[in-house]
Amino acid sequence: MSFLPQEIILGKRDGRALPPADIARFIAGLGDGSVSHAQAAALAMAVYFRGMDMPERVALTLAMRDSGTVLDWSDLDGPVADKHSTGGVGDNVSLMLAPILAAMGMFVPMISGRGLGHAGGTLDKFDAIPGYSTSPDNALFRRVVREVGCAVIGQTADLAPADKTLYAIRDVTGTVESVPLITASILSKKLAAGLGALILDVKTGSGAFMPTLEQSRELAQSLVDVANGAGLRTSALITDMNQPLASAAGNGLEMRNAVDFLTGKHQDARLREVTLALAAALAELSGVVPDQAAGLELAEGALTSGRATERFSRMVAALGGPTDFVEQMDRHLAPAPLVRDVFAPEEGVVASIDTRGVGMAVVALGGGRTSPGETIDHRVGFDHLLPLGARVDNRTPIARLHARDAASADEAERRLVAAYRLGETAPDQPLIAAVLPPPATPRT
Repeated sequence: MSFLPQEIILGKRDGRALPPADIARFIAGLGDGSVSHAQAAALAMAVYFRGMDMPERVALTLAMRDSGTVLDWSDLDGPVADKHSTGGVGDNVSLMLAPILAAMGMFVPMISGRGLGHAGGTLDKFDAIPGYSTSPDNALFRRVVREVGCAVIGQTADLAPADKTLYAIRDVTGTVESVPLITASILSKKLAAGLGALILDVKTGSGAFMPTLEQSRELAQSLVDVANGAGLRTSALITDMNQPLASAAGNGLEMRNAVDFLTGKHQDARLREVTLALAAALAELSGVVPDQAAGLELAEGALTSGRATERFSRMVAALGGPTDFVEQMDRHLAPAPLVRDVFAPEEGVVASIDTRGVGMAVVALGGGRTSPGETIDHRVGFDHLLPLGARVDNRTPIARLHARDAASADEAERRLVAAYRLGETAPDQPLIAAVLPPPATPRT
């Protein structure tokens, strides 16, 4: 029987569940030209309105994974694991987590992305390091993972190429916010990376892609169920993004914050809790430890002993960065031309933060993108950001601003002040709102 993409589109338009073989043919057709971009857009819109059941989501994810190369790490003598965050402001967890996991005995081929809109991207933070290559050839990538234990790079052209094509189509057709399509997009890349275990950090709150706990839980459950259904042992934490996670927002400043975290010079309490919780959960998933308590102890030891810092330093050097980056960070991270404190217009307690607004203030400084491919200034952003519950007066700034010129500084300051609301008290919000373990029997 001949392959007719329009029949698959009509089936989903009318609310029918698509057979896995039809989904696989459709995604393969994106690569060989037998499915047009218009047809892919039509199917994406049908999925947006009609949804997909769990077997369909698994089939879509696997088809997108199989559209390119699937990495094989069977030559390594330890578990291969990674983490994915749905993104936020001041979320530099990956910078510390990858070397911590490597120091715990795991191998971490961390394939990350760039920022768009208010959320920062892991690759943009590494771009602040002179010489660091986020796009090494496959031989170097494999060597660094094998010898150092971790490598943070960008998605290569041959990993889940159907995802790149379909995402570009979704981006211009109003179909980005579909949980089945988001799920397949995230997991196809992780499955193509050849992982044995995955931990998800799904954000919720004013700076999250999914701002309500209900929406975040729906996405987290879909990700956990589909990943496990596709054979990848996965669990998720739902964590708070009603305020920046680190006290810094901006690529170079978050890199500086991460190095200070690893060396013990300064560790934001909320950032430490999330980072170590993710490390402990992934160690248990990978079979490195029997339970979370043992994972937490192992993660803390990797951090406090300096072993994680040593792995980070070796990774930076192996991927082209300075061999003395950790020791000479001030020399290697370029400062912004203009640095000044930002004060609130009145006294009080930080009662709420529009975290997305903080992220957009970084964009106003030139530290983020409003469209893919824009160049960004890695020097700009904020540090010393005050958290919820902090008391503010005319001697206590809410942040320190780093800008390239006075005009962008004034605009960013206005946005930051507007994002901070003062009152008498701050709400007591749990940092880890929920934990979603792997299902006892993977759902398909």
